[in-house]
Amino acid sequence: MRTATAAAAQIDPRRRFGVIDSLERVAKSTPRRIVLRTRGHRRGPITRLVSPSNIGELIKPFVFLDRAEVAPRPGPLFGIHPHSGIATLTVVLGGGLRYEDTTGKAGEVPSGGLEWIRAGNGVWHDGAPTPGDLLRAFQLWVALPPSEENGPAESQYIAPAQVQDDGPVRVVLGRYGRASSPIHAPAGIHYFHVRLAHEERWRYEPPAGHTVAWLAVDQGGLLSTEEIPEGALAVFEKSNGTVEVQAKGDTSFVFGSAIPHPHRLVLGNYSVHTSSGALARGEGEIRRIGAQLRAEGRL
Repeated sequence: MRTATAAAAQIDPRRRFGVIDSLERVAKSTPRRIVLRTRGHRRGPITRLVSPSNIGELIKPFVFLDRAEVAPRPGPLFGIHPHSGIATLTVVLGGGLRYEDTTGKAGEVPSGGLEWIRAGNGVWHDGAPTPGDLLRAFQLWVALPPSEENGPAESQYIAPAQVQDDGPVRVVLGRYGRASSPIHAPAGIHYFHVRLAHEERWRYEPPAGHTVAWLAVDQGGLLSTEEIPEGALAVFEKSNGTVEVQAKGDTSFVFGSAIPHPHRLVLGNYSVHTSSGALARGEGEIRRIGAQLRAEGRL
């Protein structure tokens, strides 16, 4: 058995004298720098802010983000299409979304509600704006871990009243303060919808290991280590430091933090997996479901 003297000798002397603890406190209290800002690429009513082949590599498990501003119109938004290896998450911030998926669910998500589809080994889904107000939404893709990427598909549709909040934060995934999400998501991921009044400040201290952090502004604007205007995405440096923002006008934004996804991104047309074998299994299931939809006259 090691003596107490021997054990103490193996402790970093900087830790024994409090130097490392002091440095960690300083790092935690220093606001994280923004390392990337973008307004993305707009095509019609959709702005692509993150793709798996670019910014998704920086902020994975968050691998895709679209901002939608869609006027009510007949017909689907994208048409029925497949996914595998990921979960898709739509946060409806205005208007409403009509949905249908091949897990057998269909209905509407009103403003303030959430649509979560864990595609797993394969699922097809469709969506369209409901009549009335402009549909305003963010759609996010989350890369699934190997234990879930070829699992059964599951969908959850969360009513606005089921979305818990703590102060200005509505918890979409994970938890914040006293609030938590009802969504069955992988561990180590937080995703919030935050609303601030003009000049109101918000400070986020991430859990241990949450070195990925980013935000995208829905309405209004933010000041952090740089200005983040409406419609822009900002990626913060990888660290466990705090994120601090102040609103310019009444502001609404989505914010994500996570433990980094440690796997490479293997890409298909609508799929993201961790290996070529997992992708092949997912694409095989997508083809099987597609053949069934064609036989039913739905594709």
